[in-house]
Amino acid sequence: MNKAARYERIYQQISGLMQKCTDRPARMATVCAVLHHKMPCFFWTGFYLLKNERLIVATYQGPVACMELNKDQGVCWAGIRSDKTIIVADVHLFEGHIACDSRSKSEIVVPFHDLSGGVAGVLDVDSESLNSFDETDAEWLEKTIGLITRD
Repeated sequence: MNKAARYERIYQQISGLMQKCTDRPARMATVCAVLHHKMPCFFWTGFYLLKNERLIVATYQGPVACMELNKDQGVCWAGIRSDKTIIVADVHLFEGHIACDSRSKSEIVVPFHDLSGGVAGVLDVDSESLNSFDETDAEWLEKTIGLITRD
């Protein structure tokens, strides 16, 4: 199955699950679990939330994560600052990369927003392989996390 078709099926599954519960943390946990277990290259899948100018780990799937990310450093903070999805083909070439797990080789970070439209945090996905993420991932992950705040 191609990547876009896989994402379409995942999106439909998550969309159906979101109808059963409006609690945002529960929705975030469901998004993490489904994505992590349905996408073969997802090594670490989780959310970092912006709290009082700090980026703190929330729900995730995968190995133990950094609980707090150093301010203005790494891919997640770059996503927060730019409010844009960031795709990194090789994390070792990204200046200031924070290595929570040395097995991570590539990464995608997708900012998400609170109900007022401000950046609330990021969905962070790591892969053990180089160059795992592309515009298809960006498009579908952006669409999928939009389900978290949808009524």
